[in-house]
Amino acid sequence: MINMNEVVGKDDILFLTLDTLRYDVAQAEYLAGNLPNLCKDSGWEKRHTPGNFTYSAHHSFFGGFLPSPVEYVPIHERELLFFMKNKGLKALKNDNAFLFETSNFVEGLASEGYKTICIGGVIFFSKMNELCSVLPNMFQESYWKPRFGVTNPKSPEYQVDLALKKLKELDKDERVFLFINISAIHGPNYFYLDKYKNKTDAYDSSKNILASKLDCVESQRAALRYVDKCLEPLFEYMRERNRTFCIALSDHGTCYGEDGYEGHNLAHEIVWNVPYKQFFL
Repeated sequence: MINMNEVVGKDDILFLTLDTLRYDVAQAEYLAGNLPNLCKDSGWEKRHTPGNFTYSAHHSFFGGFLPSPVEYVPIHERELLFFMKNKGLKALKNDNAFLFETSNFVEGLASEGYKTICIGGVIFFSKMNELCSVLPNMFQESYWKPRFGVTNPKSPEYQVDLALKKLKELDKDERVFLFINISAIHGPNYFYLDKYKNKTDAYDSSKNILASKLDCVESQRAALRYVDKCLEPLFEYMRERNRTFCIALSDHGTCYGEDGYEGHNLAHEIVWNVPYKQFFL
């Protein structure tokens, strides 16, 4: 059990969305010992996401509705990290939750003195239109560039570089809530496999805007290994800066042909089951 009232105001908070990461992929890489940073001390919890695509899942997350246990637990007995203050539901005690009165917990943390920073990845953080501005506009500072997006094989390196730059601009006594939507695991991800690294014609956005026809479980596993490696300098710096509470999760999974389904934004257990973990750096 984490008492967020002992975290907020004292610790930095790092929220990582490993966009589109399947639970079976995350668990396989953990069991293979390939995630020394994300899974240094423990593996993943299997949870159910509240949304089957990025926008719906993140809107729920920032409202305090993080992925829920796959085993049935009555809602009033669940461990909640963030929840609305004036809920009108007396049965929900949530003594350990950070209670916020704002429209989302990001703004609630800002009201407690946190610098809130968003480093986007997929299109819903791009601010290229009003809908794609909803999530990043919850933050005091938000950043997105095409090189952070799904088609750039080095996107996590660029995202981490910017994160380190923004953190180093802050006074170490200033608390920070850093959110990164990591796009590398989202399709297309075929180029993380050695056999496709020099292939440039496998992705055609006019035919499939979510992935490449060459994407598969193996390429997503390779993408996750790469992301874990890229996170190492960020974890090291945040450990040195201040104790940091980290939430690492997926917003949804994605299908690679299971039961005839491709992609996400659909109802399938591969999409609903997501990896989740929380730990201190």
